[in-house]
Amino acid sequence: MPATFIQHPFMSQAALSDCNADAMVEAMLSFELALAEVQEAHGALPAGTASAMAERLTAHVFDMSAIAQGVASGGNAAIPFVKQGRAALPDTLKRYWHQGATSQDVLDSALMLLIKPRLIRIDALLSRCRDAAIPLMKDHAATVMVGRTLMQQALPITFGVKVAHWALGLEQSRRRLAPLVEHGLPVQFGGAVGVHSGWESQGLDFMDALAERLGLTAPVLPWHTDRQPVHALATGLDAVAGAAEKVALDVSLLTQTEVGEVSEPGGEGMGESSSMPHKRNPVRCALIRGACRQIHAHTTVILNAAAQPLERGLGEWHAEWAPLVDSALLLEGALEQLAVLFEGIEVHPEAMRRNLAITGGAIMAEPVSRLLAPIMGQDAAKRVSAEAAEAARHTGRPYSDVLAEHADVKGRVSPDALAEAADPGLYIGSSRQQVTRAAQWLTSV
Repeated sequence: MPATFIQHPFMSQAALSDCNADAMVEAMLSFELALAEVQEAHGALPAGTASAMAERLTAHVFDMSAIAQGVASGGNAAIPFVKQGRAALPDTLKRYWHQGATSQDVLDSALMLLIKPRLIRIDALLSRCRDAAIPLMKDHAATVMVGRTLMQQALPITFGVKVAHWALGLEQSRRRLAPLVEHGLPVQFGGAVGVHSGWESQGLDFMDALAERLGLTAPVLPWHTDRQPVHALATGLDAVAGAAEKVALDVSLLTQTEVGEVSEPGGEGMGESSSMPHKRNPVRCALIRGACRQIHAHTTVILNAAAQPLERGLGEWHAEWAPLVDSALLLEGALEQLAVLFEGIEVHPEAMRRNLAITGGAIMAEPVSRLLAPIMGQDAAKRVSAEAAEAARHTGRPYSDVLAEHADVKGRVSPDALAEAADPGLYIGSSRQQVTRAAQWLTSV
């Protein structure tokens, strides 16, 4: 697959360089050496064994091609890795290598080690988005724009409250992931069938000490076919992806030529077309949405692999690896784009005012109808407000002026009251208060 062209551009480039084959081997080696250190500390290995292993293997060059080929016969990368590691050790150390572990212990723990720094970076990017969103929503707490439902103009809101909802979704998803960031991902160590065969009660001691040494958390029990940790991680990443995609979808709709209420941040070559020089495509939104949709698909794979048979999965476990790592890399890439979007989005209040007037004031028919209803009844009020809006749209005159001259209204309602009822800026409900309340929550601990 030409991943360089069709997969990697959606991912974080920094994350890609940190999650290659070398990093995977390093993570598996970290697990094995930490296991030897723990077993030595508990008297299960002769003194000096762990350091002797580390001396031999830390600088050892593993054959990546052979490891990759070995997956086809063993089913996972840990098996050929363990074989190569043992072969590189002297006979006096071979028996102590990978002692009490199984391939799933190595691979699950290595994946957790790879993903842990990605979660820290994702958390930092979400915090960066929040920090950019708060002043943006405050600055536009009173910037009136059209609120749209079912893709049609509905009633006025403010751009500030729209940003507040974006920020709220992102922060809620960040706080959902926070326990995994704060407390870490779990180590895996259970041996062949998950009960530390041959080690009795020492097995749990090894597991707890191994978690501490690797900077992971100690699970209650080994989780070979209890995939709740992976389920929580995948769905947490997907929740962030959903919140990020919502922002990108809204922004892309608001950047349409006919709407033009916001623009993506500029930059050399950003948004250019291969054939149309005039275009400024919302490419950041496209990259965010493309990444997030892939994450949603990856999540379904992991959800469908949640129930795994007996003491070791057959295909379900194997299906998790790529979707889990790719989801983290895709999300980090999407959030890199989203942070730039929040920090540099161009807001066009004049376009928002123009779009408020497109219907000739019909967007304000509801408050006008509410004003007229006590005077002429509900049905007549709805008819008059609609007739005046249509006349205003055709003539280009202010909605309140047309209302004041309507035969059923003239002399019955003051022009000032009509002007107030027809002013979008005076019909934004709790928009300002919502911005204040959201800002308070976003900055709370």
